[in-house]
Amino acid sequence: MHPLIELGLRALVFLTGIVLVVFTLMAAVRTFVLPRGDNVLLTRLTFRLMFWVFSFRRKKARTYEELDRIMALFAPVTLLVIPVVWLTIIIFAYTLMYWAIGAGTFYESFKISGSSVYTLGMFTADTTNRDSLTATILEFSQATIGLGLVALLLAYLPTMYSAFQKRETLVTMLEVRADSPPSAVTLITRAQGIRGLDVLKDLWEAWEVWFSEIDESHTSLAPINFFRSPQPDRSWITAAGCVLDAASLMSSVVDYPRSAEAQLCIRAGFVALRHIADFFRIPYDPDPHYPDPISITREEFEEALDQMAAEGVPIVADRDQAWKDFAGWRVNYDTVLLELCQLTMAPYAPWSSDRGVQRSVVGEFGVRRS
Repeated sequence: MHPLIELGLRALVFLTGIVLVVFTLMAAVRTFVLPRGDNVLLTRLTFRLMFWVFSFRRKKARTYEELDRIMALFAPVTLLVIPVVWLTIIIFAYTLMYWAIGAGTFYESFKISGSSVYTLGMFTADTTNRDSLTATILEFSQATIGLGLVALLLAYLPTMYSAFQKRETLVTMLEVRADSPPSAVTLITRAQGIRGLDVLKDLWEAWEVWFSEIDESHTSLAPINFFRSPQPDRSWITAAGCVLDAASLMSSVVDYPRSAEAQLCIRAGFVALRHIADFFRIPYDPDPHYPDPISITREEFEEALDQMAAEGVPIVADRDQAWKDFAGWRVNYDTVLLELCQLTMAPYAPWSSDRGVQRSVVGEFGVRRS
């Protein structure tokens, strides 16, 4: 090969290695350090690949409980795979650079790269090589990057699990008020039967804060969306749907003074779910209005009102206007709620994961509960 051509080839290979290193480091920073939601290509591809791997095991599940046990490992395992992917790219990138500066054959460059990234020091570039200073700089920089990526993961996991525990506290408490799977109708009738509807004011305020917290955590710490609740019939997204529906019913059909707290809770909820949907590039109408369609039928709505009335909940006389008001609230979060239920493979819950999404696990396992 002509010397100039070989020099140009090695320069191109060296630049390719630099680009790969910068690309990987930026992916790590945008995934673990950047305090905002950022849909990172490398992270997204890793999650898709792992989802494809888990789909083979998922096909063997015969019940939703089996599916839940399988998919409970999806997010934790993928989190551990991500730094492995990064380190693999870093090793390959530095292999290119070592080869480009003449540190040895491609295989020898690979051994130097692997030894450097794990700070083993078993293999180093030939010190008699005229580019030994460059090789030494590469070795030290690669060792720093390897340690840094591991440190990022170690710092990231406690933050992730802290946000998970905070999220699950209210989700677990909701079972006491709304059963499991959670039902908006049960939430209202149980409050009416125990202490009266006034008790719901504190609940709306607590869940308004909860929605604000997941708005931040579930976009900046994206893998947490796939962390499943400790119990297979619980889910953060079905709990969110239950609270939003209960607040919407209270604001539209219950003959009771309108609650500003309930309406603020609804707004905090659909804003949070839309931001999470934006992160995952889920399409939705950003400015919906009644009579845009919703997934709840008028028959289901009437049945819910009859159940509440039978339990002593005061219902407004004009049910036509009540339906319009309820649909006007529900339309703000209907699409994103159903899509996030599908994305996270949420367990059965009325008015959320039981809706007509063709690829939902509810339809897959034929789950129907009264």
